[in-house]
Amino acid sequence: MNISENLYVVKKNIALAAEKSGRKADDVRLIAVTKTVGCDDVAECIRCGHRDFGENRVQVLQEKLDGLKGLPEFNEINWHLIGHLQSNKVKYCANKVSLIHSVDKISLAQEISRFAQNKGIDVHCLLQLNVSGEESKSGLDPLEINKFIEEFAELKRIYIDGLMTMAPIDADDVFLHKIFAKTRELSVDIDRQKVHNMRMMHLSMGMSGDYECAIEEGATMVRVGTAIFH
Repeated sequence: MNISENLYVVKKNIALAAEKSGRKADDVRLIAVTKTVGCDDVAECIRCGHRDFGENRVQVLQEKLDGLKGLPEFNEINWHLIGHLQSNKVKYCANKVSLIHSVDKISLAQEISRFAQNKGIDVHCLLQLNVSGEESKSGLDPLEINKFIEEFAELKRIYIDGLMTMAPIDADDVFLHKIFAKTRELSVDIDRQKVHNMRMMHLSMGMSGDYECAIEEGATMVRVGTAIFH
């Protein structure tokens, strides 16, 4: 494993894909996904200058925080929770991450709002959509968006800053582009509604096998693990 070289290749690919969509590499934030690696590899990635990391599970996130807190760069790190979040785990992570990518139901949003109000903080999230329709994938059904928005607009101290989606692992490029383009279109539709606590600033879509397709369709965040840590 050569994390420095892998980072270079991924960032080069991001720049090329961004250019295809008429954007700059800086328009896309690379989230290095750490779910399969230990603190030593994360620390090496930090030493290479990277600062955005994503973790799937709350317990493992805490282990990473504990294991890395001695690093001089620790306070510069932006942590993203990208995996499924249960309502009873909100209190363990909502004030420790810069962004929760995986809000997929109104009950979870309500719990985050309660926690945020109790702590006197604002919590920023993405709405996870199941655009592909795969039963195995988490995410809100796009047909339920309007109902979600109606209830979400009543919540305090929680903000939806964009959308997140996951494409099928075995999808071909044509279907990948379709999924990511549909997610982008949904973000435009939501933005038009001018909901006070929902701002479509981010599209978190694309992983190690499909991040270039996602960028070509407008991704502003890509969640890449294997391509960096292998």
